[in-house]
Amino acid sequence: MNLYVLLKRTFDTEEKIAISGNAISEDGAEFIINPYDEYGVEEAIQIRDSQGGEVTVISVGGEEAEKQLRTALAMGADKGVLINTEDDLETGDEYTTARILAEYLKDKEADLIFAGNVAIDGGSGQVGPRVADLLDIPYVTTITKIQVDGESASIIRDVEGDSEKIETTLPLLVTAQQGLNEPRYPSLPGIMKAKKKPLEELELDDLDLDEDEVEAKTKTIEVYLPPKKEAGRVLEGELQNQVKELVNLLYSEAKVI
Repeated sequence: MNLYVLLKRTFDTEEKIAISGNAISEDGAEFIINPYDEYGVEEAIQIRDSQGGEVTVISVGGEEAEKQLRTALAMGADKGVLINTEDDLETGDEYTTARILAEYLKDKEADLIFAGNVAIDGGSGQVGPRVADLLDIPYVTTITKIQVDGESASIIRDVEGDSEKIETTLPLLVTAQQGLNEPRYPSLPGIMKAKKKPLEELELDDLDLDEDEVEAKTKTIEVYLPPKKEAGRVLEGELQNQVKELVNLLYSEAKVI
């Protein structure tokens, strides 16, 4: 089975975000595989181990993303592909990334493509569905379980606190939700093997793409942190008096009533 995983380099979830020059500062920041993408890597490896095939992880970005690709290889993926846009693109958006990924995948005869449900830095959840649309294949989002049987797939997806069962066919793209599995940690032997696994680096020219063809469809106007929350207040005294004070505060200070 020909399995692909779309992988993004994101800030560590424990990282303290700072803004510099109307952008998130990367100075001294730690980066990881987007956690939702990790579920995709793990599930692809499990399917390959049970049914055979090959797992390829792909990332679009700068040379720094090689570290996250090597981590996925250490987890057990077979091959890595870095589409380096550092020298070709100053900015990009979800359309840019999806267009590049789809161009790479269009002739790869992928059976199953995994993406994260969302990226924890942007949270738009657009790239996976956009890639599927450009490839003209079906997609199912927020999956928490998948079973593949030949050309068919049985899927359970999360739907706002409930679940939905879907039957579909391959080729297929799915986006991974928390609960799909528990991603493994790279072992020391896995890390050593990852250094020898193939990692191909491409540029836009290698995909016969021009900058104009992948130009961003959106523009970031401003990047800012949310306002600091003021300290809360504890109301004291009899309950009846607390209620009166609360109503007065909601009216005079919060101005919500």
